[in-house]
Amino acid sequence: MNIILKRYKRLFEKEKGIDAVIIMNTGVQDPNFYYFTGFRSSLFEKNILIVKRDHSYLFTYDLEYQDAMRQKFPGIEIVKMSDEQKARKLLLKEIKGKTAGINGEFLPLNYYNGIKESYKPKRLTDISRSLAETRLIKDSTEIANIKRAAKITKSAMQLIQKHFKIGITEVELARKFDEISGNLGSEGPSFDTIVCFGSNAALPHHSPDRTKLRKGDIILIDAGAKFNKYCSDITRSFIFQKKNDEDYRKKKEMYDTVKEAHDLALNSIRVGMPLSNVHYIAADYINKKANGRYKGKFIHSLGHSLGIEVHDGPGFSPAYGNINAKAGMVITDEPGIYIKGFGGIRIEDDVLITEKGAVIL
Repeated sequence: MNIILKRYKRLFEKEKGIDAVIIMNTGVQDPNFYYFTGFRSSLFEKNILIVKRDHSYLFTYDLEYQDAMRQKFPGIEIVKMSDEQKARKLLLKEIKGKTAGINGEFLPLNYYNGIKESYKPKRLTDISRSLAETRLIKDSTEIANIKRAAKITKSAMQLIQKHFKIGITEVELARKFDEISGNLGSEGPSFDTIVCFGSNAALPHHSPDRTKLRKGDIILIDAGAKFNKYCSDITRSFIFQKKNDEDYRKKKEMYDTVKEAHDLALNSIRVGMPLSNVHYIAADYINKKANGRYKGKFIHSLGHSLGIEVHDGPGFSPAYGNINAKAGMVITDEPGIYIKGFGGIRIEDDVLITEKGAVIL
């Protein structure tokens, strides 16, 4: 059984009560489309993928039919939408009167209503959580892609330091980072590159602006690359032209605390333990450090799953409940401390959970 068909099997083990899964692209592609086809070439706009327990049907247009045929594998049938009679007959056969799963986190309401009106399912049910959990466990090819993406981003983090200079703006440095990453082999950024100088580093999702770099500033860069459609997500924090004064000592203490929390979390991960426990290990350490100076200054979850999407499903967040660590998960480890008006430190790595613990990719 090929890798794609194994993914079908894993999904239906979670969703035993459905007859089929409908993955419908809009003007953009549902990430699950790539996961369940492996088709890298073409956009496949407004295509419909029907996934069954051991096979699938792709309903595509003439624009992309040849690309689909070139990439097809045993277990998938390619159907031209221009062959209206055949396409409609087959869609009705697979959907009418059936219970079908959809990705409710992606599918717009008008597409949802279109499925109900055109193909008369018995019931449409949101299986977005099961889709995310199916993608949690990465196979060797996925891990290799994420590792390559992470290598690109880590190399770019090293090279970007040559461009740290007084007066450069956040926007300019972000643009330079993306250029370096592209030259190293990135297919594009996983998300808009975050660059923060000084007090802006206290804002975890700050968008780069015209703020200029000054001596003694914290520089926080949060960035990712894509390789074979898989993402990396890495954050590094620097203190620019450090001065031996009280301001520097405060920033260095913050950095050391975050690094210690990062390493403590990494070394605590074991297969079978609730992922939320790892978050609390890091958060409790930060809250108690320096006589409680940083209590409440770690304001997000420790990390998230990583894969085709940057946020590729459940992670260390307590909001997801007691999801246990399993070998093959790739999750970010990213504790931080944020002090309004002063700055912030975040250190983030992409981590693979194995039977022996966790390793940085």
